[in-house]
Amino acid sequence: MDLKILARSAFYRTEPVGFSDQSWFFNQALEMETALSPWELLEAVKWIEMKMKRRPAAPNCPRIIDVDILLAEDTVIQTKNLTIPHPRLAERNFVLVPLAEIAPDVVHPVLKKTIKDLLKRSKDRSQVKIVL
Repeated sequence: MDLKILARSAFYRTEPVGFSDQSWFFNQALEMETALSPWELLEAVKWIEMKMKRRPAAPNCPRIIDVDILLAEDTVIQTKNLTIPHPRLAERNFVLVPLAEIAPDVVHPVLKKTIKDLLKRSKDRSQVKIVL
């Protein structure tokens, strides 16, 4: 698989959003370099989830792993199977906190705001606690 990790955030324990009667999640953001197209990257992500034995579940419910493609440079894609940037990226602290750690000055290609600005403006009050 043609993926190179360029940066990684700390690990965070994050309060569940949506369905709160469940354990907290672990989250981390990675910056990666790849020659894969966004669709090929999506296939790779789904392969990783399958290898880790992820099973279908209802939205916001516990799962062993959930890998999302948040951004792909300035790419904007909106199809049934793939949306980049991630549609709820700007609404969730469990995404914004780790992403702001590794890419604070990256500009969201649709909202035209930096990740650190999106985090400052976030209305999400769920807790995000650094682990490592």
